[in-house]
Amino acid sequence: MATTMLRRRFVRELTLAGSAVMMLPSLRAQAAEPPPETTSVRIPKFPGTCVAPEYVSAELLRAEGFSEIRYVDPGPELELSAKVGRGEADLTMEFAARCIQTVDAGGALTMLGGVHVGCYEIFANDQIHGIGDLKGRTVGVRASGGNQRAFLIAMATHIGLDPQTDIRWVTNSNSGSDPLELFAAGKIDAFLGTPPEPQELRARRVGHVIFNSILDHPWSNYFCCMLAVNRDFARKYPVATKRAYRAILKAADICAADPAGAARRLVDGGFTGNYEYALEAVRDVKYDKWREYDPEDTLRYYALQLYEAGLIKTSPDRLIAEATDWRYLNELKRELKG
Repeated sequence: MATTMLRRRFVRELTLAGSAVMMLPSLRAQAAEPPPETTSVRIPKFPGTCVAPEYVSAELLRAEGFSEIRYVDPGPELELSAKVGRGEADLTMEFAARCIQTVDAGGALTMLGGVHVGCYEIFANDQIHGIGDLKGRTVGVRASGGNQRAFLIAMATHIGLDPQTDIRWVTNSNSGSDPLELFAAGKIDAFLGTPPEPQELRARRVGHVIFNSILDHPWSNYFCCMLAVNRDFARKYPVATKRAYRAILKAADICAADPAGAARRLVDGGFTGNYEYALEAVRDVKYDKWREYDPEDTLRYYALQLYEAGLIKTSPDRLIAEATDWRYLNELKRELKG
């Protein structure tokens, strides 16, 4: 056991050392910066492994000067950006459309840029062959206010369905049961999952995939998760904001370069329990696109879908003008050249 633990520690340190060599310009920039204005950062703890950079970044956050890293309970509705918008957490990775909904609802949120592309999959029974077939069907998502439902709302709107009347939502709260298990038992028609849920359904040979946001257009052309920060935190602690974002982007690069090591960190850190599911998820999700994709395109796309469906009142132009700050991303792109 001791030998295994030492080996794992060695691999982690070797990965970080290799990353440091590749990021020497960033390290020089980091050394020239003042220390963070605060040494504490709070991040909502999401059970999905798609947010792996948040957890892989723990050691990198410490290297940036954060001595207190807290993963806070997101509550039964898995509130991530909403919690940040209320000031109950400082930053989070969250699905773009859910960030938009948070801002529209008055949340004090600033979006800094994208982190990864894709992670959502829809599993359905044998009678359903495409997204259009979901009309009049029961679709399970884990939380009514979470990012899964936000994604399906945006997707349904894109293909002309009314997400409020054409789909019957089944959640933990309105069913009293786990929607994944209801789908596995044949009691609902489809289930929208984020890692490690798709990996579990595949392993159990339940249903078939009718949609995969990693592969299917146009959704694969946009960011899935953005990095969002509490607006007051960013204004009060600009150095800390940049340092935290840099740690998460470095962690995204590690996830892309070493999926096995990243998956092992998720398990060793207690963020997930199944290494094989974590490895499959980290290997499939596109963590290497944050330099290439345009976060403004992503926000405009999803905001337009929600706005035209009457699901938000804030216009895409106003939302982008008032709730984004791309300066950190532009600086970090120059520092963290791939």
